[in-house]
Amino acid sequence: MAEHELLAAELKLQVFFCHPHSPWERGTCESQNGRIRHYLPKCTDLSLVSYQQLSAYQEMRNDRPRKILGWKSPAQCFRQLLISNLSSN
Repeated sequence: MAEHELLAAELKLQVFFCHPHSPWERGTCESQNGRIRHYLPKCTDLSLVSYQQLSAYQEMRNDRPRKILGWKSPAQCFRQLLISNLSSN
């Protein structure tokens, strides 16, 4: 997040940072980390995992609908955001 100030200004967002060693402040992130562990257990040597495998895991995660997103997938929400930003410019 080295460019968080630029990102916040460009997208008109507020950026917040969690305190170190406070996982309860990062609920969504910690939940996703747990789901990633289904594919890549802790201490997995990522140098042994192919780019194709990582891409497949990424697609599965991004195409899975989430309750917090109104049962849309992150990929759907991202596409909608891009389209709305392109049409407003």
